[in-house]
Amino acid sequence: MRVTKKYIDSLSYSIIGCAIEVHKALGPGLLESVYQKCLVRELLYKNFDVKSQLKVPINYRGLDVEADLRLDILVDDLVVVEIKAVDAMNPVYEAQVLSYMKLLNKPKGVLLNFCCTNIFKEGQRTYVNEQYAILPNL
Repeated sequence: MRVTKKYIDSLSYSIIGCAIEVHKALGPGLLESVYQKCLVRELLYKNFDVKSQLKVPINYRGLDVEADLRLDILVDDLVVVEIKAVDAMNPVYEAQVLSYMKLLNKPKGVLLNFCCTNIFKEGQRTYVNEQYAILPNL
């Protein structure tokens, strides 16, 4: 499989579709951990490769820094997924996704907030970085 912008965009669209399915079934108001477990199940059901609660390594000037930094979900070893269940999105959540993308060298990230009425319209944001920019379009 050749990794392209089109492939990654399609993958993130599918991830958001899975989140919509979970949101339709459960609605807003639950803990992030519940949404995470259900989203993992939905992604696995759709045959995606999923890693959950992945420990994020931090290397500072050649030194491995011991930190218990954990990513909610990594899909197909390409797309970082961070889950929230909050009334209002905070800019620090965007920074968190972008940092995970950088530390893991992944081209795209999806921030999902399940505390909303419509995931597609108001409960998701996607982010790309330099790794995405250098990928071929097709």
